[in-house]
Amino acid sequence: MNGDWLIRGRDGRLSVHLASGDGVLCRAERRPGGAFDPPRRIAGTQKLHPGTAAVGHGPDRYVQLAAWRPTRPGESGLVHSTQFRPLLAALDWSPVGHPNGSGERTGTPAVAVDAEGRTHLFVRNAGGGMSMRAQKEKGGWDPWRDLKGSDVQDGPAAVAGESGRVELYAAVPGGILHWVQEEPGRQPVLQEAVEAAARPGTLRALATSPRSTTLFYTDTAGDLCAWRAGGRPTRLLAAAGPGPVSAVRCELDGHDCTLVAQRSATGRVAFAAYPTEQEEAGAWWAESGPQLPVDAEVSLAVDADGRVTAASCSPSGGQLFLTRRKDEPGLALRAWEQV
Repeated sequence: MNGDWLIRGRDGRLSVHLASGDGVLCRAERRPGGAFDPPRRIAGTQKLHPGTAAVGHGPDRYVQLAAWRPTRPGESGLVHSTQFRPLLAALDWSPVGHPNGSGERTGTPAVAVDAEGRTHLFVRNAGGGMSMRAQKEKGGWDPWRDLKGSDVQDGPAAVAGESGRVELYAAVPGGILHWVQEEPGRQPVLQEAVEAAARPGTLRALATSPRSTTLFYTDTAGDLCAWRAGGRPTRLLAAAGPGPVSAVRCELDGHDCTLVAQRSATGRVAFAAYPTEQEEAGAWWAESGPQLPVDAEVSLAVDADGRVTAASCSPSGGQLFLTRRKDEPGLALRAWEQV
């Protein structure tokens, strides 16, 4: 799944959304902090292209999903679904079309949700730029919009800032492009490009203050870097492994911190925390949990009781593991449990 797939719902329950074969599975807590229900396929029986799903959520904490599905021989289209509560059935997949009108898949989608609850769906188009389609406030979708750009690599990252305005990041050879909504409800515009050697598929974005979002990525030298618009990328620390990171803001011992997690080269989950937007303070990895398959990824969230929670899963292994922070100083975690 492109995006953080561990999500706290409006009712406080955590849920995980995982791509599985030609569908998407959901598992949710039966009560906040409690056991998880068995995996269930959501959004209907339409067959999806494996590995093409994206997930996002906004202030309303509804889960928004997007994926590619085959439509006719040699052609595909994007579909969208909403899940309003973790234990409720999601809406069936509904078509949202193709950025070029028709054709095959053009790239992995990314999803962000603005302050009014409107889903913004981003995907690379056949010309190598980015395209977007956004929900209307009272139902339906606006037309596809060409956001420009060229030579965009796969794996964009979309996020809504604390203001509710949507932002988009995408890697290009030797750099990163950044689109921003100048006003709520407006089409994001390409505002800035920064020189950076980002590895495709490693971008993750997080709202870190009322004024800015922070993009995390792994560069070709193997370092985990952070970038905010208007500045230069900052090396945070050596990446723990080759895959994407997950990031969440949380309170640790009374301080506003950003926590990042990544599957390490040893196969375990590595965590690092630092004061939010103060990368110069430094960060250090601490590994935790069992050894995981090479394709395992991790996702972070804060549960209904304010505890940092981490989940890890791999498409090949299919096993879901979860841990929560202990009620004690520091970032002490409970033993990992297979869910």
